[in-house]
Amino acid sequence: MASAAAFLVHGAPRPKPWICQLPAARLRPLAAVRCTSTRTETPDAVADLFDLKKYMSDKARQVDAALDRALPVRHPDRLYQSIRYSLLAPGKRVRPVLAIASCELVGGHEAAAMPVACAVEMLHAMSLMHDDLPCIDNDDFRRGRPSNHRAFDEGTAVLAGDALLSFAFEHVAVGTVGVPAERVLQAISELGSATGTEGLAAGQFVDIECEGKAVDFDVLEYIHQHKTARLMEASAACGAIVGGGGDAEVERLRRYSRCVGLLFQVVDDILDVTKTTEELGKTAGKDLTSGKTTYPKLMGLEKAQQLAQELVLRAEEELSGFDSVKALPLLHLAHYIANRQN
Repeated sequence: MASAAAFLVHGAPRPKPWICQLPAARLRPLAAVRCTSTRTETPDAVADLFDLKKYMSDKARQVDAALDRALPVRHPDRLYQSIRYSLLAPGKRVRPVLAIASCELVGGHEAAAMPVACAVEMLHAMSLMHDDLPCIDNDDFRRGRPSNHRAFDEGTAVLAGDALLSFAFEHVAVGTVGVPAERVLQAISELGSATGTEGLAAGQFVDIECEGKAVDFDVLEYIHQHKTARLMEASAACGAIVGGGGDAEVERLRRYSRCVGLLFQVVDDILDVTKTTEELGKTAGKDLTSGKTTYPKLMGLEKAQQLAQELVLRAEEELSGFDSVKALPLLHLAHYIANRQN
């Protein structure tokens, strides 16, 4: 039988009710999954030596420095302060790391990927600023502190998000050096698709439309493929594009990151019902109280955890065609997302 994640990624017709047919015998608790993979033929000794925490910390520090340089405070001061409040807030920087690691995996250098890495973080920050607004999700907290519209005001939060949206594309166009112009254009097109009617905007719109309504799995999948997974997909694809990756490599990384993006959302939904506001750094249980359908609500907590495991396995499979050592950051990143606690 085809796996659940295979249906998710490839969009094939699935038997109903498909989630009840997950191959439970091969699934392990998420916490028991090791960051080694027979699919990538990585020796245990090499995998165990890889320090994902240090890798992500190093990359995040470099991304933060690049973001700080890209958007210093200028006039009007309050607009820039609002932008920097959200953009430079402490975070995991998963999307920029996806872009950089994908670039390096196909033989590119970090410098080539840094502008797109910054751009995806700008787009992500914009989406959070707008997502928290009273007219959308109405959330007062983000990353352990007041949301942008609470720290400033609603109008400022809207305009700061708009400014970030525009600047992200400008930054890629102007800041990318040593990369053929056609590849820069391809990356810009990818980012535009990820944030518009084929990505974030569509997912957010359908999410709002479905509040308080009964939602089936197909609709829930559509929302999160567009609202969450699409920008992660673009992060990896853009990194591979500017890194000089071939079409087949870009597509494998696109499929990998699509799995990781859906995994991120499934785990987010699980944490929303199993962790406190203090542990999460944002309001716990917010989706359920606002009438939104989540993976645990739709299929139960245990099935949602099984789906997360299946997505990890599918992400591993997509990395099997790459050099096993170079693939370690992305391999470990998938497991990190599966086992994160906030």
